[in-house]
Amino acid sequence: MINAYYEALDWLVFGAYALLIVLTAWWFNRKKANTSAEYFLGGNAMPTWMVAISVLATSQSAATFIGGPDQGYQGDLSYLATNIGAFIAALVVAQVLIPRFYQYRVYTVYELLEQQVGPKAKRRAGLMYLFGRVFASGARLYMAAIAVAMILYGNIAASSVIMATLVLVIIGLAYSIFGGIRTVIYSDVIQCLVYTSAAVCVIVSLWLAIPADFSTIIEALQNPGPEQGSKLALFKFDLDFSAAGVFNMASVLTGFVLLNIAAFGLDQDMTQRVLTCKDARSGSRAIMLSIAMVIPVMFLFIVIGLLLFVFYQRPDIMLGAIDGANVGQFQGEKITVFMHYVLNEIPAGVKGLVTIGIIAAAISTLNSGLSSMASVVVQDIYRPWHEKCQRQQGDAQKEDHHYVLVGRFAMLGVSLALGFMAILCYFWQQYSQMPLLKFALSVMVFSYSGLLGVYFTSLFLGRGSEASVLAALIVGFVATLLMQPYVQAMLLPSQWQFNLGFTWQLCIGTALATLVCALGRKPEQLSQANRHSLHQEVRHG
Repeated sequence: MINAYYEALDWLVFGAYALLIVLTAWWFNRKKANTSAEYFLGGNAMPTWMVAISVLATSQSAATFIGGPDQGYQGDLSYLATNIGAFIAALVVAQVLIPRFYQYRVYTVYELLEQQVGPKAKRRAGLMYLFGRVFASGARLYMAAIAVAMILYGNIAASSVIMATLVLVIIGLAYSIFGGIRTVIYSDVIQCLVYTSAAVCVIVSLWLAIPADFSTIIEALQNPGPEQGSKLALFKFDLDFSAAGVFNMASVLTGFVLLNIAAFGLDQDMTQRVLTCKDARSGSRAIMLSIAMVIPVMFLFIVIGLLLFVFYQRPDIMLGAIDGANVGQFQGEKITVFMHYVLNEIPAGVKGLVTIGIIAAAISTLNSGLSSMASVVVQDIYRPWHEKCQRQQGDAQKEDHHYVLVGRFAMLGVSLALGFMAILCYFWQQYSQMPLLKFALSVMVFSYSGLLGVYFTSLFLGRGSEASVLAALIVGFVATLLMQPYVQAMLLPSQWQFNLGFTWQLCIGTALATLVCALGRKPEQLSQANRHSLHQEVRHG
């Protein structure tokens, strides 16, 4: 249990952090959001720098704190190169999508499809987002639960991970249910600063624990062992289409560009934060600033993994003090090596600080999905249905506060769904035996393929009907599903099975979804309205 690992100084740190959580939760929630614009968009009054940090926390959080060291320990620096694709994607989103979101004053990114194709397209895209986001945020919550289970129970048995998941769900829900997106953004800023500071402390601790100078450590990482490539490799130019090659440059310039266009422009989880800025220009700056901050933050966590490799796998450097055999194992993947180090090697006080850093990342992970998913449930699904029912029955329109109340109930439902998915991911990741960072990224592909195809078709080709949008979303999901190894094992003979990286799965799924969506023709009245809107934009600059 937790008492076996922590000393009095650690408990003092825990007390200080608990006080910070209570005070900030009270301070952020003291002014409840009374309108849907305040609850879901923060009144379009959030500072650009805060939004940028919130986007950073949303895209990283627990996936960084646990997956980053795992990537450094098992792999190299090549994940950092994926930020090239992120910059390209951010430019596309800033130039094409964000101005349209502000032009139509949308609450969710899927309302844009209502303008382009029709109301059913908005609802179906919102449902696909919810389905995919439950997968993606559930996977991140699972990663956070692994760390918390190690803290609370010293193991990652199924019962421990389930209890840790429940603890995180309760804390995250209590933190954000009243203040909405404004509270989530404030919370993200604090939690990001906490877990980034904790990462710096781990690096300092490791550096002091390794009895070698800088040049010796660099040499050990450049030559990690027989038949192993350098762990300092940043750019990879080999054409490897398998899961092992997803961080090579061909993948970075194709699949990762698509992945980040979807993440920054079509995923309500991150785009909602951008929509809280005062205008499109501020939102675009927030996205670019967040990517600039991702690089050093991600580098910190990968460096932790590189130093852990030296600490545990190079006994010649450690003078035989460390036996690599005592590293925690989980189904053949050393995903608990970071937590093993935190719980067994870091000095008192620092151990407490790192632990709260992990908890901070976990809270940020959960909060990032609650408000965005609740906004889609209310604005894209419940509100249109409810207003239609009122019109049919001749009832008076509900006050806007009604939808804030529904949003809070939606948050409750979303938190339960994410908790269930996190528990399911525990067994899913055991079966797939995929490293954590790749696992967290790959689950997003299921919904992104169809969404990318639909938006590319409606925005750039001017085509797509409500029926073809539905077909494209289904094709994107099914195509991705059929390319999974466990599905191939059930459906195909062994000689026909193939290993394809998730970035290439995204490219194929998007291409198929685009072709299917393009088969439908945009309704004539919407085409005329869009041409008139474009003409007005040209006239007024």
